[in-house]
Amino acid sequence: MAKRAGIAGLEARLLACRLCAQSFAATATAHAPRPVFWHATGARLLIAGQAPGARVHASGKPFTDPSGVRLREWLGLDEARFYDRTRIAILPMAFCFPGYDAKGSDLPPPPICAATWRAEVLAAHPQVQLTLAVGGTAIRWHLGHRGSVSAAVAMWRDGLARGILPLPHPSWRNTGWLNRNPWFAAELLPVLRDRVRLLMEEGT
Repeated sequence: MAKRAGIAGLEARLLACRLCAQSFAATATAHAPRPVFWHATGARLLIAGQAPGARVHASGKPFTDPSGVRLREWLGLDEARFYDRTRIAILPMAFCFPGYDAKGSDLPPPPICAATWRAEVLAAHPQVQLTLAVGGTAIRWHLGHRGSVSAAVAMWRDGLARGILPLPHPSWRNTGWLNRNPWFAAELLPVLRDRVRLLMEEGT
């Protein structure tokens, strides 16, 4: 009960966070903060994404967009299992949609979010056995990798040995990268799906 109370208190503080309110109001979208996360005590798999996009900002639920469809396919999970909070925690590097710039491009995750919340949020999930670092911001934070995303993902076995698997962002924008790197589907995804299957079955 104490652990659940601690999680509830953390959630309340996350939802009340307004650190980026002024900067979000100054973006082309001029939106208010809406932290989006998905977790419960006991989750064994952590999905560390970048930041919510506009669709997720509207839904309030992570990966309710085409990127989520592709990510679930990578993991070999249907929606029901993907959103099982007792198994999977979805905690992006920034909890709110950063907005668009004047050209309509996604702004990067504000670093202040991870600097303020990341350590505390991860400490609340000691049962996590595998972290999926999705995209450059998550890869840099979780693996300390300063090179390209391509280089980090190519060294996925090294990360996996540390319990952290680097992945490219599942955005449609990366379809070309996936086509140029067939080893991702042939070598990495079977291992990923097997690890995810074992984690989902553990304790059932």
